[in-house]
Amino acid sequence: MKKQDLIKAIAMKAGLSQDAVAKMLNAMIDIITAELKRGGEVNITGFGAFKVSKRAARNGVNPRTGAKITIPEMRSPVFRAGKTLKEVIR
Repeated sequence: MKKQDLIKAIAMKAGLSQDAVAKMLNAMIDIITAELKRGGEVNITGFGAFKVSKRAARNGVNPRTGAKITIPEMRSPVFRAGKTLKEVIR
């Protein structure tokens, strides 16, 4: 399912216009992104949690040249499904 399909499905289920749902979904994505950028966490009870994971610096190899490189420390977004969502999927 793509973003536009999700917007249509929410609009039909909630009885709202697709424009209103699109604005809400975009606002939600912006808020979650901003919170994760600050290093925070977003918990949606029954669904899951969005958080930031820190990956330590490590050594690697450039596949083209075979040269050794250092991959810097980085942060990446992580989603962890909640108990209710896991049970529904099983």
